[in-house]
Amino acid sequence: MKKLLSMLLATCCLTGATMLPASALEYSFDAPDNPLFGRPTSDDTIYVTTDAPANTDRSKNAALIPPNFGSPTSYLPGSGTPLTPNLVPGALSGGLVGSVSSSGSIRYPSVNGGGSVWNSTSFTDVTSDLYYSGGHLGTLKIPAIGLSVKIYEGTDSAALKKGAGHFEDTSIWDGNPCFAAHNRGVNNHFGRIHELENGDTIKLTTKLGTRTYEVVSVSKISETDTGGLAATRDNQITLFTCVRDQSAYRWCVVAKEI
Repeated sequence: MKKLLSMLLATCCLTGATMLPASALEYSFDAPDNPLFGRPTSDDTIYVTTDAPANTDRSKNAALIPPNFGSPTSYLPGSGTPLTPNLVPGALSGGLVGSVSSSGSIRYPSVNGGGSVWNSTSFTDVTSDLYYSGGHLGTLKIPAIGLSVKIYEGTDSAALKKGAGHFEDTSIWDGNPCFAAHNRGVNNHFGRIHELENGDTIKLTTKLGTRTYEVVSVSKISETDTGGLAATRDNQITLFTCVRDQSAYRWCVVAKEI
């Protein structure tokens, strides 16, 4: 009996405990007087420029991929390939922000009397269809020194062992094609170019045709002088070779098309 009473008492206590109302603690916070909220990232400022033209597109739509470092076009303003050709201003209407024409002529602006004038620098890339079956790109003939030599791409020892070498970053036809060859040894093809005189002729033959040039200068330049490799608007040809026993200098022959 005592055991039964104990069980009933425990049951009553448990029931009473579960019937108590539930409650939670309440909290209250005061906001700071000067809250440090993050500033908005949007910028509605209107920027005014005095550049001409004032509405120049500087977005990725007009961005250019720069040409290779040291290439003939690397120093020309506005040269390069459009990053997004389909977004170039005027592309949808048939236009194109063109720094390079379809003929390979590179255009860049120059200022003349306050106006913008477009000049052009001619350049022809070496492509696979310009090689002859023997692996050469053409032939150079200089009657004044009795020279007839084939042209090969590159100016390394392998190319100069076979003939005259073509500077890879220069044009092969339009503008200023540049070539080099040894001045001594078995393959001393350019060993006498320093003997050329103004008016002597040089003939260049490639798959694009034959051109005749007239020598306008023969000079000794520093081995570090690369100005003669620059692209030109007019057609000319430039030849280089070492100066015998003077490793710091090079012979440079320039001839203009006639």
